[in-house]
Order: sequence, then structure tokens, then C-alpha cells
Amino acid sequence: MIDLNNIRRGPIMLALIIGMFVAALNETLMGNALPALMQSFDASAATVQWLSTAYLLVVGVLVPITAILQQWFTTRQLFLSAMGLFFIGTVISAVSPVFSVLLIGRIIQALGTGMLLPLVMNVIMTIYPPEKRGGAMGMLGLVVMFAPAIGPTISGLIVDGLSWRWLFYLVIPFALISIFVGAAVLKNVSEVTKPRIDFLSIVLSTIGFGEIVYGFSSAGEHGWAVPGVIWTIAVGGVALLLFVWRQLKLEQPIMDLRAFRYPTFALVAVLLFVLMMTFFSSAIMLPMFMQGVLLITAFKSGLILLPGGIVNGVMAPISGKLFDKFGPRILIIPGLTIAVISLWQFTRFNEATSTSFIVSVHIALMIGIALVMMPAQTTGLNQLPRNLHPHGTAILNTLQQVAGAIGTALYISIMSGGQKQYLSGVSDPSASSEITKGLAAGINNAFWFGVIVALIALGIGLFLRKGKSPEHEQLAE
Repeated sequence: MIDLNNIRRGPIMLALIIGMFVAALNETLMGNALPALMQSFDASAATVQWLSTAYLLVVGVLVPITAILQQWFTTRQLFLSAMGLFFIGTVISAVSPVFSVLLIGRIIQALGTGMLLPLVMNVIMTIYPPEKRGGAMGMLGLVVMFAPAIGPTISGLIVDGLSWRWLFYLVIPFALISIFVGAAVLKNVSEVTKPRIDFLSIVLSTIGFGEIVYGFSSAGEHGWAVPGVIWTIAVGGVALLLFVWRQLKLEQPIMDLRAFRYPTFALVAVLLFVLMMTFFSSAIMLPMFMQGVLLITAFKSGLILLPGGIVNGVMAPISGKLFDKFGPRILIIPGLTIAVISLWQFTRFNEATSTSFIVSVHIALMIGIALVMMPAQTTGLNQLPRNLHPHGTAILNTLQQVAGAIGTALYISIMSGGQKQYLSGVSDPSASSEITKGLAAGINNAFWFGVIVALIALGIGLFLRKGKSPEHEQLAE
């Protein structure tokens, strides 16, 4: 058994936070660069979009496997391997002569990110006692929320003034710093038990999560009418059901679904799935509204969303400290209420909406999400015994990736349907002014769906209780 009493948590958190900052920043750097990449490689939007789709796909496939990886390899081995893969992928992307090489680089980056996300959360759950995890998860939340928020603004600046390759040159030194700091200060804090690996489970997991993420991503990009979209999702669903059935039968599953036997964890898993559908999708809808309806440039739209991202990052550690002191309900219920009201305000957006109104409503939404995200995750994971922490973090991270793909597809489908319905009722559907109004109407419909989803999350949040962790119960005995 590893002695955690004398572990220096500060240096370990420093290494983890640097790694997470690099990985999180990388997720949104590509958004504003897609037009430049289309021109550089003479590729279509559908082709270039694979840089984002493949990244999401690989992360969604790999995250479920990390639960078993954390039992086979030490903390240092996994962290350095993850950051090493991320560094190699970044270098390949930066020097790629053709699009296919760039795509390979992004996939290698995603392999590193997919290993890193659950590992970092599990290390925090391991080295901190239950009464201090909220603050630690809040610090992680600052990085996870702040880095993606500044990504579009940074990429807009770089693409406007430099080559798109600088998006990767910028990341390389941060990745190296993370590797060196991790090698110097990171300690092994997990038990290496080397359980039997069920390769059929890995195959079913890869097909299940991969096909579902790919299917919904394709539906969001090309629509539900594309042949094979429904079949892809159906195949993924069947594989996922077989995966779940097999995990429940195995003595040593790669993803231990017995975590769902803990009611609070199960509630949190559903709550975060529903909430992340809204979070990922609003991040896509708002730039589309600003650029398509208000005719704002990509760089300016990134600047408009920046204050909300900064506020979200600042609020994350504050909400973590408040969680440690007061528990989840005092944060989660108000946070979900703010999210519902903010999304309702989004439904009122039109071509006359001011940028200051968008900034204020987006800030409110980001405050609401900050009050919910890390406190909810910490609440759910606190209810699990330590041996289920790797599986719990893998489950929550996987569900969030799948929620992002599903939410994006549903929002875009609703938006497209609303736009078509509006244009079918006007005399000149080809007029640019009518097209703009139709897009605004479709986006409003999508945000009404978001209000409904957020209300469902609020209903789930009402049932959350802090409770006692198994570790506290053992100490009481």
C-alpha cells in the first residue's frame, strides 16, 4: 500500500495542471484556423472538419480504457507517456507537409489527451482527502475551463498575423515544460495490480463509443439524411449494450459499472451528461449566431466569448472551496437555475442583439456552469470507494465526450430544421436578409431545446445530497 501521508501535493498538482492546460488549450485552438487550413491544403470544409471530429473520436474511444491502464502502469509512466504522445503529435502537426500527416498528428495528440483526462482526476481523488477535494478539483476546473476559453482568441490572433503552424509551435514548449516538470516532481500514487485484460471488452468499447461519437458527429456535420448515420449509431448502440453486459459479468472489468450502484454517483453521471450536452452545444451555437447573424468576424466572436471563459475559470476554484465548506446543493441548485435563465435569454437573440448583451448573458451561463461542474463531479466521485475511483473518472469523462457529440448533433439538427421551416414561409427564401433571420430562428429553437435540457438537469440536481464517503465511514468505524 502506498503511503500518501507524506506526499507533497503542491508539486504534483503543478505538473498535472500544466499538462491539463496544454491539452485543454489545444482543443479549441483549431476552431478559427479551419478556413486557413482549407486554403493551405486546398481541402473542403468537410475534409478539414476531420481534424476536430477525429480528435473527439479518439478521445472518446480511449478514455474508457484508461481505467485498466491505471492499474497496469504507474502514475509517472502514464503521465509521461500521455504528454510524450501529445508532444510527438504536436511536432508532427507543426511540420506536416500534407493534410493526411496533419490528421495523423492530431490523432496522436488525441491519444495523449485521452490518457491524461481521467488520470489527472484520479490522482486528485487519490492524494486529497474527501474534505479537500473540492478545492483541488476547483483548481483543475480553472485550467479546464479557462484554457479552452482563450483558445479561439489566441488562434484568431495567430491566424490573422502568422501561419497556422504557429498554433502548434506555440504548444510545443508548454508540452516540453509539462514533461520535464512531471519527470522531476510527479510521484507514483496508485497501486499497480495488473488485472487480467479482457480484449473483447476493449473491442466492444472501441466500436461502441467510437461508432456513437462518429455517428452523432457526422449527423451534426452533414445531417440525419446521410446514408449510414443511423446505421453507425445503431451498430455503436448494440456494441455498447454488449460491452455493458460483459462488464457486469466479468470479475475484473475494464470499466467497472458497479459504480452506478452508488445512487449519488449515478445521479451525477446523468446530470453531467445532460449538462455537457448544453455546454458543448452552446459553445458552437453562439459563434454561429455571431458570425452568421450579426456578421461578426471569427476573431471578434472569440473576444466576445473571452470574458465568460475568464469568469468561469476564476469561479472554478471559488466554487471548489465553497463545496468543501457547504456541500453540493448550495452551489449546484443556484448554478443550474442560472444556467436555465441564461439559456432562456439566448432564445431572445436576433439580428438586433447587442454584443454587450451577449457578453453579459454568456458570463452568467459560465458562472452557472462553474457552480455545477466540479462540485457535481467531486460529489459523485466522493461516494465511490478508492478502488472504483479510476473507473468513476473514466465513466464521467467518457459520458462527457459522448454528450458533446450527441448534443452538438441535436442542436445543429434543430437549428437546421428551424431555419428551413422559417424560409418555407417567406416569399423570397434566397434573400440574404431572410436567410439571416432564418438562421436566427433556427438558433432560437436550438436554445429552447437547451432550456428544456437544463430544466431536466435542475430536476436531477434537486435529488443530490452530500452524504459520507466510504473513506469517512471507515475512519468512523
